[in-house]
Amino acid sequence: MYPNLYYAFKDLLGIEIPPFKLLQTFGFFVAIAFLVAAYVLTKELKRREGLGLLKGVPEKTVIGKPVSMTEILVHGLLGFVIGYKILGFSLEWATASQDLQSYILSAQGSWVGGLLLGGVFGYSKYRAGKKQELPTPKEETVIVMPHQRVPDIIVMAAVAGLLGAKIFHNLENWGDFVQDPIGALLSFSGLTFYGGLIVASYVIIRYAIKKGVNVWQLIDSAAPSLMLAYGVGRMGCHFSGDGDWGIYNSAYVTDAAGKVVPADPAKFQEMIKASEQFFTRQYGSLEHIPHAAFAKPPGLSFLPDWFFAYGYPHNVINEGVQMAGCTGKYCSVLPVSVYPTALYEIITCLILFAVLYALRKKVTIPGVIFGIYLIMNGVERFFIEKIRVNTKYDIFGFHPTQAEIISSLMVIGGAGLIWYCRKIHKAAKPAI
Repeated sequence: MYPNLYYAFKDLLGIEIPPFKLLQTFGFFVAIAFLVAAYVLTKELKRREGLGLLKGVPEKTVIGKPVSMTEILVHGLLGFVIGYKILGFSLEWATASQDLQSYILSAQGSWVGGLLLGGVFGYSKYRAGKKQELPTPKEETVIVMPHQRVPDIIVMAAVAGLLGAKIFHNLENWGDFVQDPIGALLSFSGLTFYGGLIVASYVIIRYAIKKGVNVWQLIDSAAPSLMLAYGVGRMGCHFSGDGDWGIYNSAYVTDAAGKVVPADPAKFQEMIKASEQFFTRQYGSLEHIPHAAFAKPPGLSFLPDWFFAYGYPHNVINEGVQMAGCTGKYCSVLPVSVYPTALYEIITCLILFAVLYALRKKVTIPGVIFGIYLIMNGVERFFIEKIRVNTKYDIFGFHPTQAEIISSLMVIGGAGLIWYCRKIHKAAKPAI
């Protein structure tokens, strides 16, 4: 596992680049997910614009107006924060390099670096504004095409999505949240995709309506990119080991070096007892440990054992037991291997993205592609929840997880959306 890119470069290339400790693996893949989503969405919006399905909207803009003091102060503040931390890293590297994430969130830094870079940023904004300033600002009307709004959409999706993901995760894990609310809110891990999807969808649809963008065409355009972004984002979960994994596969255990080893039921119980303190802390006792045995079938012998069970050595949340001979911050490994559900979702979502991308030209009824996306995503997540670790609710004798409830609603909503869109499309056709 690679908690940050420093570990990835060290393991894969044998290169040690200490500043890369700043780049968390999970955050890196989340950023990549937004970038690939922006690319696919832009490409699809341009295609629909070329077909005449989406139109530009005239907007008035003022050219040549002087830069405001607020803009200068905002840029200056940004420069101050960056300079405050960068020079702080340089002066206190021996201490900061041990835990860069904690250093970023702390009040430590360099006032000199902050003031210098803040001044540079503020002055640069002032000079750039002066160069564009006109003696008499003039108002112009420009046509803004939907694909030109993608940067705004992505920024809103990032802010609203991460906020929604964090809120839904803490609601799902309320017990952990009340124990350490500040830590839970500021943690770089702990995100629920469906929370992000719900909040971001609401914000973006409101924005589209306000800007005169056809919502049906927009959500259809976004469907493939959403599936792709989900798959890429799950890479961050898997490669960092952020705890988003499955229940224990009792057909395997993990040795002290983090290697997956096949095991029989007796060996599984032996490992449970050997790591009694860990399992008791997690589940309160050794009687209700979620597990299911599934050994690699003979017909799939070409697949590695870690495809069926993985111990997530060096995971970013330090879950598990101490690895033999390991020193440093990330030295934990799960004593019993779990199903790598994030890996399964990566593969599934990339396949579903290819399906949606192929269907986008064949399905012409507005809204139907998004309905198909809802069904696909809901079904995929519902079944993966059967082997995932998640908080369960008690509802009239049933014990679903938050994701199972939302994914079921997504399937129902997707089917209803397809029915509704086909119905209004049929009604819109003139009678023969």
